Amino acid sequence: MFKEKRGPSCFSDTIKRIVEPLCQAEQMEFVHAQRVSDRGKIIIRIYLDKTGGITIADCVLMNRRLGDLLDVNLEDFGPYNLEISSPGPNRPLTKIEDFERFKGKRVNIEIAEPVNGRKKFKGLLDGTENGNIILIIDQQTVKIEYDKISKARLSATHGE
Repeated sequence: MFKEKRGPSCFSDTIKRIVEPLCQAEQMEFVHAQRVSDRGKIIIRIYLDKTGGITIADCVLMNRRLGDLLDVNLEDFGPYNLEISSPGPNRPLTKIEDFERFKGKRVNIEIAEPVNGRKKFKGLLDGTENGNIILIIDQQTVKIEYDKISKARLSATHGE
């Protein structure tokens, strides 16, 4: 996802390396993966997207195909349930290209080290420039270094 390569991001990167070739062959985009625990059971959630959006049929198909692929490549992982989903309206922005693709949309961005006393930013995405993400917040332009971002999502609001 971003510069940090520990914890959840590292897990997502590992899953991405395993599943991305199949996703590309199916003309789908790997967005993100999470490992969560629910009442002692491990769940691997993989978020996929494609032009026109992911359908339930896409999720069923990719669950079967990716399940087999992950079973072979994660044999030491132990038992888990696999969930395939659309990234939804609060889609994570994980690549610098996402910040251009969703230009004009509202976003929430978190950074690890404060800029001007802030770690959290909500604003209108205005694209990228020289490795910086450009936001419009209260009619002010704010630049955030892409490498400093720890979390970024589209900010879906009702009526948008």
